[in-house]
Amino acid sequence: MSQQQPNVQEFFDLETNTFSYVVTDIQTQKCAIIDSVLDYDVASATTSTDQADKIIAYIRQNSLSVAWILETHVHADHLTASQYLKKQLGGKIAMSRKIAIVQETFSQIYNLDMKYFNLHQSFDYLFEDNEHFKIGDLDAYNIPTPGHTPACLSYVVGDAVFVGDTLFMPDYGTARCDFPKGSASILFDSVQRLYNLPDTTRMFLCHDYLPSTRDDYVCETDIYTQKSCNIHIHEGMSKLEFVEMRQARDATLTMPKLILPAIQINMDAGKFPEPESNGQSYLKLPLNYFKA
Repeated sequence: MSQQQPNVQEFFDLETNTFSYVVTDIQTQKCAIIDSVLDYDVASATTSTDQADKIIAYIRQNSLSVAWILETHVHADHLTASQYLKKQLGGKIAMSRKIAIVQETFSQIYNLDMKYFNLHQSFDYLFEDNEHFKIGDLDAYNIPTPGHTPACLSYVVGDAVFVGDTLFMPDYGTARCDFPKGSASILFDSVQRLYNLPDTTRMFLCHDYLPSTRDDYVCETDIYTQKSCNIHIHEGMSKLEFVEMRQARDATLTMPKLILPAIQINMDAGKFPEPESNGQSYLKLPLNYFKA
């Protein structure tokens, strides 16, 4: 029996270098949205829906039905449009059950009450590690790929895998591991799980940062090419070599410009904070917590 081949349509947000995807079972016209983007202007703290509206237009034009709105992890570089997409299109917002680790860690950083997340989980569904699910008639399952964050999942759908920030294009390497609860050692093990997939598995990435050696942004590669050519983590590289390289590189990186607003929103499934007495929602920023 041949491997199922979902239809994959990418959407690129140049502002955050993010690829979102609509993954469709062409037989049933059921689909999943993966890693959506809500536009956010830092200076004015204003959100808009230009990127999400492109996804909505595509889904409506093709008469698709949304089964899932999937997050590979709690993104630090963009806000998710999951709540807006669910309101417009339906579908279950889902990610790893290990989101609880992220919620607990950042509740302490933002001085939020963790009881809120325990009593009012905003995600519609939380996956166990390696859990199987369906997108129409398409067989799908997740592979836990922590390291960048403790709650990272990669989604395998037919002959395709969606890896979030775990890996970039082979000429750009791997995700940073210096966020709270991140680990280069754990990321190395996670990548090996991905490399155990068939060589021909199509791999779709969440970001591309266009190194100087390339002229065009690219969202797709495959397992064989990553194993053979990834500049950070290819066959023959030891865990020690990778960890030393990754930690040295992470020490030179600045914080993502959207991390503080993004995580506060994204770890609550894209919900904005409850409006205060004046009807306005407010974000909290921990002053001087993350020292430069």
